[in-house]
Amino acid sequence: MRLVIATPLYPPEIGGPATYAKILAEELPNRGIEVEVVKFSEVRHLPKLIRHYVYYRRVRRAASHADMVLALDPVSVGLAAQRAAKKAGKPFVVKVVGDYAWEQGQQRFGVKQSLDEFVATTRVPLSVRILRRIQTRVARNAVMVIVPSDYLKKIVRQWGIAAEKITVIYNGIVLPQVIEPREKKQGEFLIVSSGRDVPWKGFDAIRRVAEREEGWRFFLAHGLSHSEALGWVRAADVFVLNSQYEGLAHALIEAMMLGTPVVATRVGGNPELITDGVTGLLVPYGDDEALRVALTSVAKDPQAARVRAVAAEVRAKQFSVEKMLEATTNLLTAI
Repeated sequence: MRLVIATPLYPPEIGGPATYAKILAEELPNRGIEVEVVKFSEVRHLPKLIRHYVYYRRVRRAASHADMVLALDPVSVGLAAQRAAKKAGKPFVVKVVGDYAWEQGQQRFGVKQSLDEFVATTRVPLSVRILRRIQTRVARNAVMVIVPSDYLKKIVRQWGIAAEKITVIYNGIVLPQVIEPREKKQGEFLIVSSGRDVPWKGFDAIRRVAEREEGWRFFLAHGLSHSEALGWVRAADVFVLNSQYEGLAHALIEAMMLGTPVVATRVGGNPELITDGVTGLLVPYGDDEALRVALTSVAKDPQAARVRAVAAEVRAKQFSVEKMLEATTNLLTAI
């Protein structure tokens, strides 16, 4: 089989699609699937409309001598890849790791609803409505939609996509071989979080809670290399993911792999990773007091937190690259 992968990011760029594309490009040939990667980063320097047309031409050229096209998002590369696959007469598969229209609406167009509220309403700004139509159209024209969590399957079904067209394949997470060591100050309770600085991550609430307690310090591992950020996560007394939305949080899985106790919001795909009181603690989003109580529990009973962290390490083994590759290979060859 010959597969074209259309990806918005590729190393040395960082991000989930970049890591995922590289793993597929390197490992699928060992399973009988030849891979050609078409990188949007190679056309990003061009003016907006021109870059998308040039990218479409590149995907179409690659698709002409391939058996299938896989796009790693439904908008930035998905639309061009879907049209190129259709023109070449090849099956098209898309991976959806979030609701692109909602994310852009939150960051640029004044959308205030949660994702669950957003997918249930038609009252959205015009620009967001256009993005929503694009992602829905791309998903409907795919022979299969891959999502990394049951929660995102539920979201994509609310786009109007049939359940039998959506397959859940959990992402495989690999920690860097080298994690730069970091040390907390003597006697402090170190709270660490990480992620993009976007409205739904809830970093300000963590900061507010930490500032109320003597000896607590909050550190946001943002703008650092992956190795540096994970060094802080490993050094922390607790890793907090206080977001309003998560499809499947790589940062949370990484903290679990590192053996750091975790506190996360009971939203999105988080409950698929964390069983409250067993592998971590779950709190409602937007509830500072509940967050403070959970963190106090970790601070006052580190032994119980350690027991949960050990259980979380076991749970994190389910997110192996080998399992992701096996499921992906089986799906593509079945198609």
